[in-house]
Amino acid sequence: MTEFIPPGSRFHALSSPFAFKRGGTLLGAHVAYETWGTLDATASNAILIVTGLSPDAHAASNATNPAAGWWEAMLGPGKPIDSDRWYVICVNSLGSCKGSTGPASINAATGEPYRLTFPELSVEDGARASVEVVRALGITQLACVIGNSMGGMTALALLLLHPGIARSHINISGSAQALPFSIAIRSLQREAIRLDPQWNGGRYDDAQYPESGMRMARKLGVITYRSALEWDGRFGRVRLDSDQADDDPFGLEFQVESYLEGHARRFVRYFDPNCYLYLSRSMDWFDLAEYGGGDVMAGLRRIQVEKALAVGANTDILFPVQQQQQIADGLRAGGAQAGFIGLDSPQGHDAFLVDFERFGPAIRGFLDAL
Repeated sequence: MTEFIPPGSRFHALSSPFAFKRGGTLLGAHVAYETWGTLDATASNAILIVTGLSPDAHAASNATNPAAGWWEAMLGPGKPIDSDRWYVICVNSLGSCKGSTGPASINAATGEPYRLTFPELSVEDGARASVEVVRALGITQLACVIGNSMGGMTALALLLLHPGIARSHINISGSAQALPFSIAIRSLQREAIRLDPQWNGGRYDDAQYPESGMRMARKLGVITYRSALEWDGRFGRVRLDSDQADDDPFGLEFQVESYLEGHARRFVRYFDPNCYLYLSRSMDWFDLAEYGGGDVMAGLRRIQVEKALAVGANTDILFPVQQQQQIADGLRAGGAQAGFIGLDSPQGHDAFLVDFERFGPAIRGFLDAL
């Protein structure tokens, strides 16, 4: 059980007890966050970034940690999210292993990691934790909430449950509810972890660790994060050199297989399996229809913001672009000036992390007009 906390992280102590939507509480819990820029005298220039499943709070380099962050090209002085103008906050998700309290954290009452005694985690719980950080920083209303992937879900929950918390919203490759295909993929990922004998009902350690299950889960994820168009363009049917080939007669043969294997091996020891299970399931449970009498559009109409932008990649199969169109339509029906952009990026769901030539101008244009 390991936590991976970026240097320079700041921590906010959550209200104690912190109650979860589906029952259960935490005592002495906290979330990690980082900031960029300067809050103005009226505390009106703040932007909150809520992340996908695996990122930490270190979205970009800053004074406390000069290492490049996971969104380095997007955030900083003069960049699309311009820290010369905006005071930017990025919060690590509750339930993660990147600084916020999660299943890998030590339960002070027992001296042991929470493991599967951690309360059932919902996207809404992460939204409430993020709002506590915003309030603790003295911010009454955010200029914008930006949510990526799972963070797009978190942002919608935050805006719905806390009316007036933000004037605007950018939803990037997010959704208002989990679709069957996405649920199916994440279910297989969780099954791969749980069927690994080393998972041991969540009671593993560094010596007895569900590495095979995590490898398979990550490979499944990476396949859906990119598009068939990109796989074809990057790898085609190119085979490994004979000196690179696996000795196993059914082992690695193609370059695409080698890429997935290398990617998975870099990830498996850098994200806690139980945290992965909890965060993955929270996405499957999320559905704004719950707040709209069974109608997801009615749930979206309840969200009150002045302006919004929903943007995604036309090649995304995990959070298909129709879901971002739905978000824009629903927010517009609720009175927002809401736009939608479907970008012709070949990189699928992960495009917002790599295709800055397309995503950067869309985000910059929206924020510059605020």
